[in-house]
Amino acid sequence: MPGGSPRFKSAVAIRHVPFEDLGILEPLLAERGYSVRYRDAGVDPLQDKAVTDADVLVVLGGPIGAYEEDRYPFLSEELRLLEARCAARRPTLGICLGAQLLARCLGGQVFPLGTKEIGFGPVVLTQEGEGSVLRNLGETPVLHWHGDTYSLPPKARRLASTGACPEQAFDFGETVLALQFHLEWNVARFEQWLVGHAVELAAAGIDPRSLRERARQLDVDTLAVRRRCLENWLDSIAILDTCNPHG
Repeated sequence: MPGGSPRFKSAVAIRHVPFEDLGILEPLLAERGYSVRYRDAGVDPLQDKAVTDADVLVVLGGPIGAYEEDRYPFLSEELRLLEARCAARRPTLGICLGAQLLARCLGGQVFPLGTKEIGFGPVVLTQEGEGSVLRNLGETPVLHWHGDTYSLPPKARRLASTGACPEQAFDFGETVLALQFHLEWNVARFEQWLVGHAVELAAAGIDPRSLRERARQLDVDTLAVRRRCLENWLDSIAILDTCNPHG
């Protein structure tokens, strides 16, 4: 780089269960020069500078409620972290539970949906969504795996919905993106989801064999679009970083 060395870029992912990881997002971050590290919620510290000042923060999914601080006290620490990130306009992506935590810290509410939305299906993009980083999604099926939902926070833009769940994605400003569905799932690791969520699947009357087969069918057909949407977001925050190289 003329005039100096390339700036080191860091990406931190907060993980709630080992098998819900960055999936296909991890190599996309690496391709853009990010050093990727995981922090396990409830185990690792979340308030040191490596996390609070990370160039990109991703908060991943998990089988707990975003409102259950009494049962899982580390959620309070996550909410404080997200509040600070959003206030500082630092690039932050929330997926599933992560999206619900973002909704809470921005003034929305999280509550049971009343049904389990588990499986593959498309979302409907709003007018704002058609012009957002999700613009390439179209009718591509995404992975849904949640029983809670959120109310849209003030000043956030609704980007997508489904018939079962009106709130599926939102953005807040130019740096914060929340996806209640999963674009990052990786077919090579999908068996871990089926085993890790075996009790939930059984309680919902969902046969893991059908999900396994559907994942295999959709992997090739959806991978390019899922990558493109995630790349769109990374491209958008890269433009902001170029415009403001010192943060």
